[in-house]
Amino acid sequence: MKRVLVLRPQAGADATVGKARAMGLEAAAVPLFEVEPVEWQAPEADEFDGLLLTSANALRAGGDGLQRLRALKVYAVGETTGEAAREAGFDVAATGDAGVDRLLGSIGPELRLLHLCGADRAAPSDARHAITPVTVYRSIPLPAPDLTSADGCVVLVHSPRAGARFAELVRDRGAIAVAAISVAAADAVGSGWRVVETADQPTDAALLALAARLCNKPDPE
Repeated sequence: MKRVLVLRPQAGADATVGKARAMGLEAAAVPLFEVEPVEWQAPEADEFDGLLLTSANALRAGGDGLQRLRALKVYAVGETTGEAAREAGFDVAATGDAGVDRLLGSIGPELRLLHLCGADRAAPSDARHAITPVTVYRSIPLPAPDLTSADGCVVLVHSPRAGARFAELVRDRGAIAVAAISVAAADAVGSGWRVVETADQPTDAALLALAARLCNKPDPE
């Protein structure tokens, strides 16, 4: 059984570590970025039909501006985001567990959606909807952590940005397995690792399932 390292920012890192440990995996959080709020002005809610949330960070960082949007139904990517929206007092109309494009494909194309997002968001590829992005948080790099413990581990990469920074910080790659949440995240880490594999779906659950398989996969001879 190999150790799992989680690179995503807090509080998501601790949530993923908790899920990994519940699966019987030895896991630790090594965040490479920190989420911080940015100043933003909430638009008029009646200009939209719904609120698109692709990360619970938007709710953690949204602050008082969220109050003006309380009447909008939420379309959330991931159960964690959906649950955070409910806890914040929003009515969740739909929750998708296979990425933003799958979620958008399951709802009416006529909806006007306000997307509360991070500064480094990836725009949805589905262009049927009128989507207005508003940045409410950003991820800033933390001081480089000690990654010598990554040797022999399975490292979970939740975003292309995390993958690129991890690749910058690690020189000796041959003993490290990478589990990536998406093809873009896998591409960002580059080559030279023991193995790089992509989760079947862009979800925490699928990524952890991949990590469990890699933890129990014999090293090549």
